[in-house]
Amino acid sequence: MEVPTRRKPEIYCVCLFFIVNLFVQISDAFYLPGSYMHTYSDGDQIYAKVNSLTSIETELPYSYYSLPYCKPLGGVKKSAENLGELLRGDQIDNSPYLFRMNVNHSIYLCTTTPLNEVEVNLLKRRTRDLYQVNMILDNLPVMRFANQNGIKIQWTGFPVGYTPPDASADYIINHLKFKVLVHEYEGNGVEIIGTGEEGMGVISEADKKKVSGYEIVGFQVIPCSVKRDPDVMTKLHMYDSISPTNCPSELDKYQPISEHERISFTYDVEFVKSDIRWPSRWDAYLKMEGSRVHWFSILNSLMVIFFLAGIVFVIFLRTVRRDLTRYEELDKEAQAQMNEELSGWKLVVGDVFREPDCSKLLCVMVGDGVQILGMAAVTIVFAALGFMSPASRGMLLTGMIILYLFLGIASGYVSVRLWRTIKGTSEGWRSISWLSACFFPGIAFIILTALNFLLWGSKSTGAIPISLYFELFFLWFCISVPLTLIGGFMGTKAPQIEYPVRTNQIPREIPARKYPSWLLVLGAGTLPFGTLFIELFFILSSIWLGRFYYVFGFLLVVLLLLVIVCAEVSVVLTYMHLCVEDWRWWWKSFFASGSVALYVFLYSINYLVFDLQSLSGPVSAILYLGYSLLMAIAIMLTTGTIGFLMSFYFVHYLFSSVKID
Repeated sequence: MEVPTRRKPEIYCVCLFFIVNLFVQISDAFYLPGSYMHTYSDGDQIYAKVNSLTSIETELPYSYYSLPYCKPLGGVKKSAENLGELLRGDQIDNSPYLFRMNVNHSIYLCTTTPLNEVEVNLLKRRTRDLYQVNMILDNLPVMRFANQNGIKIQWTGFPVGYTPPDASADYIINHLKFKVLVHEYEGNGVEIIGTGEEGMGVISEADKKKVSGYEIVGFQVIPCSVKRDPDVMTKLHMYDSISPTNCPSELDKYQPISEHERISFTYDVEFVKSDIRWPSRWDAYLKMEGSRVHWFSILNSLMVIFFLAGIVFVIFLRTVRRDLTRYEELDKEAQAQMNEELSGWKLVVGDVFREPDCSKLLCVMVGDGVQILGMAAVTIVFAALGFMSPASRGMLLTGMIILYLFLGIASGYVSVRLWRTIKGTSEGWRSISWLSACFFPGIAFIILTALNFLLWGSKSTGAIPISLYFELFFLWFCISVPLTLIGGFMGTKAPQIEYPVRTNQIPREIPARKYPSWLLVLGAGTLPFGTLFIELFFILSSIWLGRFYYVFGFLLVVLLLLVIVCAEVSVVLTYMHLCVEDWRWWWKSFFASGSVALYVFLYSINYLVFDLQSLSGPVSAILYLGYSLLMAIAIMLTTGTIGFLMSFYFVHYLFSSVKID
């Protein structure tokens, strides 16, 4: 008997080792901002990469090399892309733009063959649709500055071309003046642990000399259009030096886009030492503008919460408690006599737990809502803690998909346990689990497939490749579905939730009302929407206007406030329905808070009409509305689940306090 006792410390050490090792492996999947860096020595070669061409006018990304740009000597090679990047339409390729650390030079790249009609039309269309070239150096997107009405505005990327106000001609951007900000780094004995693109790296005392050098902390560009003599330029070879070039101010010195023109591409590079440290290099991209607006949103939500909390407080302490106390103090004969005189929620005691219409659908939607809510909460918490850096493109979307897949076990458990509670038996739990695994993913699949046909027709890089479809199907049916079935099986083994009162065989007639109850349900959604809509504006701007969104701390606070408001709204509305002897509270409690999705979708349409006025073409509008519809459905399932579960707990607690013979 003493042998296990002596081995306990060893067992604990082994378990601790595996836990620490697991944590290290998991942390390797995330990028910690400011924890991993590249250092370069003088003269080191650095190649820039190019991402898809994007436009806020069309929202249709295209490959960089779909236009007649210079290609690298070794050919075009795609960078490894994660699941999130593929779904976003990113296509990161190598480029011929070569930099040497701390070497300022002017470089010739290439001269195109004479442009044909197809290339001219394509260049003009991309120019007039305001397409941007997105270049990346050391994982930093290129940034440019522009003056608009006396205000300095920063943008990521630079335009394909320039169209003057009179629109007499279009001019291509063929000369780039780069400014690379570098910070001199010296190993100072600080141990750095990072999880960058090249895996986990540790810089220790012995490696200080190796890491001393320069780190890139800024990447800026001034785009120019410069007309050059093609006969002179074609005598040069790629990477030959040329004389420095200034951006011309006269239109006749710009390079026009016209047939038979031969366009020469060149660039200048200037390295500038900066005091910006490597952990702060993303600050220029993530400047939080309008922080007062975020705080106003939070304070506005807090006012709504306190208002609703006051109503709930009155319901519980003044109305419910008072009625229950009076009811419990009476003897049985007096209770029977009182029951004949009672009105309100106490009269529906025999019907309040009657099975709702479409109970299977309700169980499935609640299960899917739990899954989406868990995914959103964990993702936002990790992002707020800094594990979802914007430097790791696509990591946020990839993390959301992985979390959704593994949270299928929660969906199956909740939906099957609710089914057992309603039916009183586990029969049919497999079909409930299957429906939970396929309901929201099926809706998303239908919407995304329809939108994908539009993207395929437009030959956009935003179209999901066929291979990725098979990968998503594999993840869906080999991970999410089995885990949902496992969760459903666990739900059959969990203790059954017993109703505190018996249900009558004959349903009680619901009194006629002056106005339909669905008006109250729809109106209830305005309160959660008031909590959400300001933050929704920033989220939509980040998605459709190409802005970085990184105020996840605010988003986490808004999510918590939204959960509280949805719970309070649903409880208040459920109590109001019970007071007018309406015992059909199941679906109404779900849609009381879930109706916020309707206002989110209407707000998305408003945003399209008034804030995305530059969006052109029916394809772009259909894409926007399709993605907005998918977002609204996800919000409906999430907020509806919050309201329903809180109302179920409220009704169960309320009627468990009533003594019935």
